[in-house]
Parts: sequence; structure tokens; C-alpha cells
Amino acid sequence: MTPGYRAALAVEVLKARRAPVLPLTAVGFSVAPLVGALFMVILRDPERARSLGLIGQKAQVAAGSADWPAFFDLLAQAMAMGGAVLFAIVTLWVFGREWADRTIRITLAVPTPRWAVVAAKGTVVVGWCAFLTLWVFGLGLGVVSLLDLPLWSRELAVESAVRIGSVAALTVALQSVTAFVASAGRGYLAPFGWTLACLAAANILVVLGWGPWFPWAVPPLLSGALPDADPVSLTSIALVLFTGVLGSVATVRWWETADQAG
Repeated sequence: MTPGYRAALAVEVLKARRAPVLPLTAVGFSVAPLVGALFMVILRDPERARSLGLIGQKAQVAAGSADWPAFFDLLAQAMAMGGAVLFAIVTLWVFGREWADRTIRITLAVPTPRWAVVAAKGTVVVGWCAFLTLWVFGLGLGVVSLLDLPLWSRELAVESAVRIGSVAALTVALQSVTAFVASAGRGYLAPFGWTLACLAAANILVVLGWGPWFPWAVPPLLSGALPDADPVSLTSIALVLFTGVLGSVATVRWWETADQAG
């Protein structure tokens, strides 16, 4: 760990600690396990589910049954879809706020190597996204354990944790492209629009049967959110990782060559 990276990381961590954006993403993501628990409560009582009408029908379509496998499936799907948006918000804030706060001239002028600034920002993004993943999984376990659902096993919990962690890791890998768009687009709007466009394209390409070849469609496919779609192969995962590497290289390259006119 070089002195330049340590200095840049200390600055980025301080920014993150003083900003409300990152804690708000944790609050927003907390909705996923809580809604999943609500579905389990509804499905445990079919009579009450029918009395609730449309709400009960939606819960039945989304979960199917009130047990641990169904809940973990919901959590994995929420990680794929919610993570695509919330992880992008974390990334575009970390990389795009320099222009909103008008600190980009100072950041580019300091003697700290620019690659170290990018690496520090990336560390904050990865660290916070990892925390969000652990928070959602832990909150889900804590809340749903109070419901005494059937079909629990340690093996199921480990398998589900690996699947949810893999979905989160692939989603985080793709945020390097979001970081590049936020840097080159000089702010928040371009990366947010990019994220929405990728989500829309992923849904369309999955329907057309090309989902496994589009990186942004791979995490939802891996989560099981689209059970009738084509399966995810090692080639699909490698494509996501390759895209993440390209995004990282492009982001570092942009910062290394950027001038102070931003």
C-alpha cells in the first residue's frame, strides 16, 4: 500500500462518513428482506392471503410458498435487481460528486497519483457494496428466523449465501463501467441514465435469448429472477469479469489524461 493510496483512501473514507448518501442506500436496501418477510407471513395463512385480494395474489406469484428456499430466492432476486440500482448510486456518487461539489480541480491538482485516487474511490465502492450485501443477508436471516419457516438447513443457507454473494460480486464488477461513465460524463446524470439503459437492454435481450451474452443480464439470470431464461455459463461470468476489467482500465486511463477544465 503506497503512501499516495493511503492518503487518497483516507480522504475518500472521510467523504463517505460525512455524507448521507451511503447510509440511505442501506435504508433503501432494507426494504428487500422486509418485503420478503411480509410475503412469507401472507403465504403462511392462505385464508388471510385470499382476504387481502390483490396483495395476496402478488405475493403468491413472487414467492410461491412460505419456506426458506422461497425466501432465499426472493433475496437473490432483490440483490440482482436492487443491487444494480443501489450499487450504481454508490458508484456514481463516489465518482461523480467531484463535479457537483466543484472539487475536481483540486483533486486533479494534488500531488497524489491519479491512479491512487481511482483505486481509493473503487475501494470505497467495493467496501460499501460488500457491507450492503452482508446487511441485506443478515437482516433477512434475522427477521425471517422469527417466523419459524420450514425447510431450513445449514447447507441451504451456505448455498444461498454463495449465490447471493456471487450475484453481488458480478454486479459490483460492472460498476467499473459506471465509474467510467460518471468520470467521462462529469457528474451524476450520465451514469444514472447509463444504468437505466443497461437494465432495459438486459430485459429485452433476455427475452430475445441473448441474455447470457450481455454482461448486465448475467446477475439477474444467476439469481433465478428469470427461471425460464437461458442458464448462465462460465463464459457469461468471464464476460462480466472482462467487462469489469475494461471499465477499470478505462476509468484509470481517463483520470490519468484528464485536464483541469472539468
